Amino acid sequence: MKKSKKVLVTVLAMVMAAGAMTGCSNSSSSAQPEQNAAAQQSSENQNAAAENKENQSTAADNTENQGGSEAISGSIAMAGSTSMEKLANAVAEEFQAAYTGVTVTAEFNGSSAGIEALLNGSVDIGNSSRSLSDDEKAAGAVENIVAIDGIAVVTDTSNTAADLTKEQLAQIYTGEIQNWSEVGGADEAIVVVGRESGSGTRDAFEEILGVKDECQYANELDSTGAVMAKVASTAGAIGYVSLDVLDDSVKTLSLDGVEPTVDTIKEGSYFLQRPFVMATKGEISEQNEAVQALFSWIQSDEGKAVVNSVGLITVD
Repeated sequence: MKKSKKVLVTVLAMVMAAGAMTGCSNSSSSAQPEQNAAAQQSSENQNAAAENKENQSTAADNTENQGGSEAISGSIAMAGSTSMEKLANAVAEEFQAAYTGVTVTAEFNGSSAGIEALLNGSVDIGNSSRSLSDDEKAAGAVENIVAIDGIAVVTDTSNTAADLTKEQLAQIYTGEIQNWSEVGGADEAIVVVGRESGSGTRDAFEEILGVKDECQYANELDSTGAVMAKVASTAGAIGYVSLDVLDDSVKTLSLDGVEPTVDTIKEGSYFLQRPFVMATKGEISEQNEAVQALFSWIQSDEGKAVVNSVGLITVD
């Protein structure tokens, strides 16, 4: 009997031991997924924190990059050449988009009037479609060339003449040649159209041809647009305009066998070309922050793209 009890106790002990081992195994097995999940969650939290930090750093960099343009504020007033209207308007629009705190205004009243306004302090920039005179420079105006433009010679579209030499063009404007038949055209009187006194386009045109103050104009008009309209609507008319305003309403003549294009102006084979000047009173470095930013922007790739977009040649 004692022996049976002893065996029974031994069996019970073995059963209890097995049960304990099974319990330990089950406990260990159920704890493992929880530990894995916790580790995965910790890793995900660390990755999210790192990504958030990177995003914050990028945002800070963007704010810093934009801060230079957004920090500049004020206004810039320009006045001058009507030939520079398309360029000035394009520059004003794109610059204001980049520098939202700056307002740019432009008036188009002729090169000489623009330089005069600059010198008397009415504007920050005087736009001139010619080189500055010695007197203007002596008075404090500084010549900042921002683009090169060609001066195109145009007629009404029915004109049969195609090419003029430099000498013939000069003789037409001084009145020595008065009929298109003398230069390869039809028997038709030449109507000489030009710009008003003080126009940068007129000054450049007459100086290049060597006919300063010798021209015999039938019409002296006060803007590039007016010249285009007059020539387009007048049989036998001839005029000169900025290259960037050309359209199908007029016919463009070649000069000495060379068409006015960006390439021929760059290489110098087309002789009727002149600078587009944004003059300042004093050096650019002496101007206010907004004006300095404008000139820096014009010299940038973005600014040069705007110059090219209006048919002008950049200054490298």
